[in-house]
Amino acid sequence: MRGLLWKRIWAMVLRHTYLLRSSWPRVLELAYWPTFQLLLWGFITTFFLQHSSWLAQAAGALISAVLLWDVLFRSNLGLSLTFVEEIWARNLGQLFISPLRPTEMIAALMIISFVRTIISVTPAAFLALPFFDVWVFDLGIALAAFFFNLMVMGWAVGLVVSGLILRFGLGAESLCWLAIFLIAPITGIYYPVKVLPDWLEPFAWILPSTYIFEGMRAVLFNKIFNWNLFFGAVGFNLVYLFIGIGIFLRMFHVARVQGKLLQQGE
Repeated sequence: MRGLLWKRIWAMVLRHTYLLRSSWPRVLELAYWPTFQLLLWGFITTFFLQHSSWLAQAAGALISAVLLWDVLFRSNLGLSLTFVEEIWARNLGQLFISPLRPTEMIAALMIISFVRTIISVTPAAFLALPFFDVWVFDLGIALAAFFFNLMVMGWAVGLVVSGLILRFGLGAESLCWLAIFLIAPITGIYYPVKVLPDWLEPFAWILPSTYIFEGMRAVLFNKIFNWNLFFGAVGFNLVYLFIGIGIFLRMFHVARVQGKLLQQGE
């Protein structure tokens, strides 16, 4: 009886071991979060140690950074999770039996992401005033520029993630959260890019979000809207958005040819 018990236990262990071995997103998720926490808070600590007067100069910088980061995170999540919800409902096949085109679905996902992001961040933006005496709308017209650039970047990441889920199945759904957090330590959300090691800075400057967060600090610290940073964000966003659309359409084509639209699973 005891032998049979351990056989069943070992069978379940083997089942999930094989699942992990065949799904690199799951393995990545296990190693990612401790590494992410170490890097992000390590850089934050380094910055505070080197610039102890920074918080006194701009008390609202961290709160503004948190709110803008949430725009990026929610726009990505609003697109990718909306797509994943169709997979959870086993609804992709029914959708694409209809005249719906993949490009039309992309447009719809972007609109839904915009609505979900507005719903997500608006209460937090207003609550920041009574709780922390920070009025993010003091950023003025720059706030709109920052907001829409971060939205577009979130869409680009969300489209890539949705394409990978089409390719690898629901085993890759954790990428909805992982992918956007991958850039958090190097994109300068809470500290300037110059805090990063020299070899890492070039990687930061190919991210549109880096230009946005540096631009936010320029507005808060110097009361200057840096147009060079703005155009840098726009340029990279256009490139990444086209890449994201291309990857999604390619993965959709592969999934349709291989019959995966009706067989999405792990």
